[in-house]
Amino acid sequence: MQIENAPILTIQHPGQAPGHTGTGAAQSVVATGVWQVHTLSRRGVLKGITRTLAALKHKNTLEWDLSDIERLDHIGAQMFWNAWGKQRPEHLKLDPRQEELFNRIEKASAIKLPRQRISPLNWLIVLGAGILSFFEHLRGFVALIGQLVQDLWRFVRNPRTGPWREISANIYHSGFQALGITALVGFLIGVVLSFLSAQQLRMFGGDIYLVNILGMSVIRELGPLLAAILVAGRSGSSITAQLGVMRVTEELDAMLVMGISHGYRLIMPKVLALAISMPLLVVWTDAMALIGGMVSAKIELGLSFRYFIQKLPDAVPVVNYTIGLLKGCVFGMLIALISCHFGLRIEPNTESLGRGTTTAVVTAITLVILADAVFAIIFNGVGF
Repeated sequence: MQIENAPILTIQHPGQAPGHTGTGAAQSVVATGVWQVHTLSRRGVLKGITRTLAALKHKNTLEWDLSDIERLDHIGAQMFWNAWGKQRPEHLKLDPRQEELFNRIEKASAIKLPRQRISPLNWLIVLGAGILSFFEHLRGFVALIGQLVQDLWRFVRNPRTGPWREISANIYHSGFQALGITALVGFLIGVVLSFLSAQQLRMFGGDIYLVNILGMSVIRELGPLLAAILVAGRSGSSITAQLGVMRVTEELDAMLVMGISHGYRLIMPKVLALAISMPLLVVWTDAMALIGGMVSAKIELGLSFRYFIQKLPDAVPVVNYTIGLLKGCVFGMLIALISCHFGLRIEPNTESLGRGTTTAVVTAITLVILADAVFAIIFNGVGF
């Protein structure tokens, strides 16, 4: 088996190997061996050749002799072309078989791509496209709500044919399986909030007001908001990815061919499931956060569990529980609708699937916080 020669570059000074030198007393660079991709890719070969060619790059007086190269492909020729500064040197000796290869490279280098001119009004174009996209999403979201209302009316008129299994399965996945993470986060938030509040209240001798601060902040604001953010990141992304995968695998198209409504079998069960699960998760998160607050208050201020439980109903009016549950229901429906909206708009490719899932989660969390601000304005004077 014949072993192919490795590519070699030899720099010959004046007076050395007169057969390879040029017209004057300039240095001559002689290339020999096989200059093809399989020889250049050998370990250590490419690095050494690249270093040598880089050292010769700006020397315009060199004479190049490539006539002794056994075989040359486009990769090897491109390396020489880059070392020459993308133009033929003044003194160059080639084999006739190499002329066509370098002619093609020279023609390709002469092609200049047109520069993309950025209009000074480009920001206006981007802004307009963003506004149009926003209204297009708003129109689709309103249409989705309208379809949901129709499906709910159909479900109420004939509950026997309703998607009970889908609703039950979504309650299990979105509600029951989220108990662990919501309990952990709620407990830790309660500990942190109670600890920080106790540090400040101790300075003013207001230890007994820890129950008021912790109860109002957790039950009215933090409990529903924490549960909604966790569900949006966990269950919302799952809903969008599920619908997106069904779009990629053409299951949604198959359902339409079979006469099965997307809204009745996919969207409505998810919205109902989160509308039922979220208030329960809010109660669960509130309880875990209050338990964490009680533990921290016991350690930091010495407040007993009995005192905390006795003072909590007086510190937090009952209407705050109702506001928290109402928030949970609204947040759950928002998360489900937004996740389904972006899930149905995913194109049948993996890139769109990842981008749509990320957008759905970010949008859901943003709208949940916005809805929480609206609740704070509407119920400004209630529950205090």
